[in-house]
Amino acid sequence: MGIASDIAIIVVAGLIGGLVAQWLRQPLILGYILIGVMVGPFTGGVTVSNIHDIELLAEIGVALLLFALGLEFSLKELKPVARIALIGTPIQMLLSILLGFGIGTILNWPFTDSLWFGGLIALSSTMVILKTLMSQGRIGTLSGRVMIGMLIVQDLAVVPLMIILPQLNQPEAGITALGWAAVKAGTFLFLMIFIGTRLIPKLLAYIARRNSRELFLLAITAIGLGVGYGTYLFGLSFAFGAFVAGMVLSESDYGHQALSDIIPLRDIFGLLFFVSVGMLLDPIFLVKHWQTILIVVLFVSAGKGLIFSVLSRLFGYGNVIPLALGLSMFQVGEFSFVLARVGITTQSISNDLYSLTLATAIVTMLLTPLVSGLTAPLYGLRKRMFKKEPVQTINLPETGLRNHVVIAGGGRIGFHIGQVLQRLDQPFVIIEIDYRRVSQVKSKGFPVIYGDVTRDVVLEAGRVKEANLVLITTPRIDVTGPACHQIRLLNPTVNIVARAEGIDQMQALHDQGIQEVVQPEFEAGLQFTRQALLYLNIPPTDIQKYTDSFRRELYAPLFKISQGGQTLSQLQKACDLLEFNWVKLVADSPVIGRTIKELELRTKTGISVVGVMHDGVLQPNPVADYQFKAGELIAVMGNAEQLADFQTLILPPQ
Repeated sequence: MGIASDIAIIVVAGLIGGLVAQWLRQPLILGYILIGVMVGPFTGGVTVSNIHDIELLAEIGVALLLFALGLEFSLKELKPVARIALIGTPIQMLLSILLGFGIGTILNWPFTDSLWFGGLIALSSTMVILKTLMSQGRIGTLSGRVMIGMLIVQDLAVVPLMIILPQLNQPEAGITALGWAAVKAGTFLFLMIFIGTRLIPKLLAYIARRNSRELFLLAITAIGLGVGYGTYLFGLSFAFGAFVAGMVLSESDYGHQALSDIIPLRDIFGLLFFVSVGMLLDPIFLVKHWQTILIVVLFVSAGKGLIFSVLSRLFGYGNVIPLALGLSMFQVGEFSFVLARVGITTQSISNDLYSLTLATAIVTMLLTPLVSGLTAPLYGLRKRMFKKEPVQTINLPETGLRNHVVIAGGGRIGFHIGQVLQRLDQPFVIIEIDYRRVSQVKSKGFPVIYGDVTRDVVLEAGRVKEANLVLITTPRIDVTGPACHQIRLLNPTVNIVARAEGIDQMQALHDQGIQEVVQPEFEAGLQFTRQALLYLNIPPTDIQKYTDSFRRELYAPLFKISQGGQTLSQLQKACDLLEFNWVKLVADSPVIGRTIKELELRTKTGISVVGVMHDGVLQPNPVADYQFKAGELIAVMGNAEQLADFQTLILPPQ
């Protein structure tokens, strides 16, 4: 069957490799690469017969990878960390190239091979780092945003590297070859910006009006691969054209839909690419040169880690960020495989250098989750060694803090809590480690402490000993646990309410002695359910019964153990007694045409009418002479019994 049987082997083998990688909690691409080694020409057994044809298909995979990268590109993601991303990343890549060149020189490699190796190790793995950040709950932290910003710029740098590095194979051409490549790339970009940005959106708009998802998918694939082929004919990289096409599409109204549709196709052809990467790796090479591989891995990991740490410090990032970057971004990335394939295709690098680069990348990727996990304990050790580090306080009251609320986390939840407490004139202080958030709450006049809530010196600055309540709004269990431990040491009796992101976290918090837990997604689900049942005309008493039942099922294991939890449960029930509901008036309701005063709603039912929605227009706090109309929504407030009486009053006669 030829290529059909080869594709079947690769897809089935890729599935097996992906399942194994997922079971080992590793990125799927590692499973694809390792399975590629097994079905490659060096291992025997079930192997791919026509590697050349698979490599041609893999080129489409590379193009689609970069096409999707262009579609995902967004300047908005770079704005919060623009300085280190746009300036620091090129510096980091240059230093990493020098590092790789130095390693090659020490190992007596040829000049070109050393320079190529520097370019190959300059990139970090977006896939591995994102997976690691998500598994550690650090995706929204400042260190996480810095990493993502730098990774975006690194991924973009793949394109010029694909143009520049192959020119090193023609030293006689020198600057002339590079200059001519730059001129061609600039001309192509000019044409795409001034012509492509006008024609491509119009073409997609025409296709979209056909209301055919199949045609739309075909159109975006044709644009990505067609533009890529155009750049190939122009003397540039096929993948470069696909990337530029993706960037043009990302600025159109159809960018998000295009990305959504292209991802499955990208993943399938990406599988072919990563398997083909593995097929070129000779296991015998690994056995023969394992000492060299370990030395290279050590130098690359330590060198890149140091570069990222020092750069982040020089760009003004302190606390845990330099350590986090150094221990998370040291690996060699997946786009290095793309560059390595370009090197093999253009005969710019040897098979040995390719195998060494691939082995280094795989080993460093495998090490990333383990090494990155050392961030918290090493930072904790550093904090214990430097306890006297100063703490920055902002807007704290001159009279000091006493009988106040400590809010650990100045994100959206902490910010909203602060707004409510400020309006109620309740004393509070926010503790936040992200300086961007510190600036936000500072602008509102909130008292805030810039520091790590797990540190005793920071908690002492927040006067936790005199606090009435501590609210921990961060979803990170690795922060909540140590923070609660320090809080209990300073104030054993203070009430603590913590946030949990799931049932597992709730249990973990319970095991750490925290009984007062809020699970935001669950509470949001209950609110959605309540509103849906109201629109379905379910009696408010039944709605209350259902929601209370579900809440007790989730929280009961915590409430029945803790006296504090029992108190919180009682407070919640007390709040639930005063319920806010929307009720729709049907056409034959007996209250239609009658006024609030005439119906004596407060006397007969006890409820209060706090709003009326008519024809999409909200009228808050309607006057007593307001006449009810058919089809409008009435916002009422009262306890469950009062709401039930009102529901009975507005029902049509039987």
